[in-house]
Amino acid sequence: MHPGPTGRNPHRLHNRRTHELYYLRMQRTREKPEKMPENNKARKKLRVCVATCNRADYSKLAPIMFGIKAQPDEFELEVVVLGSHLIDDYGNTFRMIEQDDFDIGSKLHTIVRGEDEAAMVESVGLALVKLPDVLHRLRPDVLVVHGDRFDALALATAAALMNIRILHLEGGEVSGTIDDSIRHAISKLAHYHACCTRSAEQHLIAMCEDHARILLAGCPSYDKLLAAHYRDDYMDIIKNWLGDHVKEHDYIVALQHPVTTDIKNSIKIYELMLDALISFNKRTLILFPNIDAGSKEMVRVMRKKGVEQHPNFRAVKHVPFEQFIQLVCHAGAMIGNSSCGVREAGAFGTPVINLGSRQTGRETGENVLHVRDADTQNKIYHALELQFGKRYPCSKIYGDGNAVPRILKFLQTIDLDEPLQKTFCFPPVKEWDISQDIDHILETQSALAVDLGGTNLRVAIVSMTGKIVKKYTQANPKTFEERIALILKMCKEALSDAVCLNCRILGVGVSTGGRVNPQEGVVLHSTKLIQEWSSIDIRTPLSDALHLPVWVDNDGNCAALAEKKFGHGKGVENFVTIITGTGIGGGIIQHNELVHGSTFCAAELGHIMVSLDGPECMCGSRGCIEAYASGMALQREAKRLHDEDVLKVDGITDMKNNEPVSAVHLINAARLGNSKADAVLQTAGMALGVGIVNILHMVNPSLVILSGVLASHYQSPVQQVIEQRALPSARSIRVLTSDLEEPALMGAASMVLDYTTRRLY
Repeated sequence: MHPGPTGRNPHRLHNRRTHELYYLRMQRTREKPEKMPENNKARKKLRVCVATCNRADYSKLAPIMFGIKAQPDEFELEVVVLGSHLIDDYGNTFRMIEQDDFDIGSKLHTIVRGEDEAAMVESVGLALVKLPDVLHRLRPDVLVVHGDRFDALALATAAALMNIRILHLEGGEVSGTIDDSIRHAISKLAHYHACCTRSAEQHLIAMCEDHARILLAGCPSYDKLLAAHYRDDYMDIIKNWLGDHVKEHDYIVALQHPVTTDIKNSIKIYELMLDALISFNKRTLILFPNIDAGSKEMVRVMRKKGVEQHPNFRAVKHVPFEQFIQLVCHAGAMIGNSSCGVREAGAFGTPVINLGSRQTGRETGENVLHVRDADTQNKIYHALELQFGKRYPCSKIYGDGNAVPRILKFLQTIDLDEPLQKTFCFPPVKEWDISQDIDHILETQSALAVDLGGTNLRVAIVSMTGKIVKKYTQANPKTFEERIALILKMCKEALSDAVCLNCRILGVGVSTGGRVNPQEGVVLHSTKLIQEWSSIDIRTPLSDALHLPVWVDNDGNCAALAEKKFGHGKGVENFVTIITGTGIGGGIIQHNELVHGSTFCAAELGHIMVSLDGPECMCGSRGCIEAYASGMALQREAKRLHDEDVLKVDGITDMKNNEPVSAVHLINAARLGNSKADAVLQTAGMALGVGIVNILHMVNPSLVILSGVLASHYQSPVQQVIEQRALPSARSIRVLTSDLEEPALMGAASMVLDYTTRRLY
């Protein structure tokens, strides 16, 4: 039998005794206080009221409550319980507070059921109606409030209006939803702050809070989870909740809450997550969502899919925190949008898939993979494949296990004789300021883009809007050492210029020919046009010298990324970009993601064979698209016609003796009526069109984008081949020519601009 969400069990009793002993030892080992002068009155006990609204905030408040209880000479503890603690559908979690031997002074039923926006507002109003009587009766010196819930906002509002000092836990953080507004509103009402991270501390200072009243404590739950990290009975806990046959690191913990500012989309993400988990076929512990607007619809989706009866799932309303810690610690992955995933899970190195926007602004360790645009089941499933079973370095961004002693000491420093009215520390205001245009401000975030061509090496400063602010071009050296030295020289020059141009460089993107491993930043082997450029680690020397993150990819893939961010591919889920230049290359975007393939050659489109006995290609094979339709192939045919003296036509001037024959001469001859030149172009267009038909039948994109100098010449013949030879279902697919002048540079920049601030999937 599994213990019920509120039943007594030995794990809870063990944990409670452990914490009581810890705080008693802490009390005994404190230095003896200095003897107070006889003329000073003994300090009275500080009456602290801790108000808890739900299972999540109790996990942060409980360690403080144990600490206060362990110092009866210093503090008098009052406990107020409200919100979802008192609702059966959410586990009646007030019972775990009673099981921890805390006396609950008041239980306030403040939730108006309905789980929509109006119900949340009405719940705040109901709490404001009931709280004054309780606070008047308890008369606390300090009210401790946690986090960013709407119940906590009611608590802070009531206490502030009743002249009760407020200590706010975990203020200053950023997540990305309405929670931010509530959290910052509570911070403005609070008199004292105990925050978790250095960034949160700086945010509070930026919000004009008094630095002297801000404590950088760390998260109180870390005191508990770091102390209980290694428990001998963790397998008993795992089996208790998930069954006897579950192994360590071979199950998933899922916890997804509604996003109140985008309820419809959050329900869609929840449904896609469930579909992905069902397909992934791993044992999964899934917790019910919180009580925010939209939770009822999420539960309805869960039940519609039969999750509660599914053999791979265990759906629960509540797990005691000390057991939940063990379940997260030893999971193969955690998925959803709970703050636990981006905060507590990092302490164990547990891989996390964070879905949607609810935790967008949170500081995270490298264990978190963000799927912000979680719009397909396949995307979430692939994220599970990438993360499941991995282990990451443990992160202590949110605490070191010593938050509670700091908070208790901070409480002891509160002077009740100080004026209650809080003051704000506003920065000095200039007498005048120069106004700025919003477009100018947005364009300051920029990338360094590097394009390694066969002839030239180019570097550009590219803004967030895709504007090339400044471009630098040099001849591409022949040796590796000279090439790296020149890249660094040009990048350093661009970085220096960026300061004067008001551009903040976020990173470096490199576009290069050949097969590239973008995960390692290594060119595996390059084209014949770029010598000494195989098995080359580009990322490391550039990143070490420039102190910036560096991304590297194939030039065809970069062209596809450029179209996705700045061109015709913007907003298109599935499309193919084909570069028609000296060679033939391209990139494939499938479900909004670039396809690399298992050995990073998924988009070598120029080497699709369209004939078994065609002309020889530079790759060593025959009949490739590139052997027919590339600039080099057209130049080869132009030379052949020139040698046969059949390239000239009326209207075309004689070529100079030293002028090399090029594809341009062939195109001009065809335009002026040369039948043999026109036949070459027709064959080239047919070969390219047949290759594209093969692509349409394999990956079924909704759009084909032709890029490069030959794109305009091939658009019409390619469209004709598609209409004649493609399956009926693929004949309506559009073929467009790119409007981007610098696709390689723009694509290199897009790698930086899309991925530099945090890991995105």
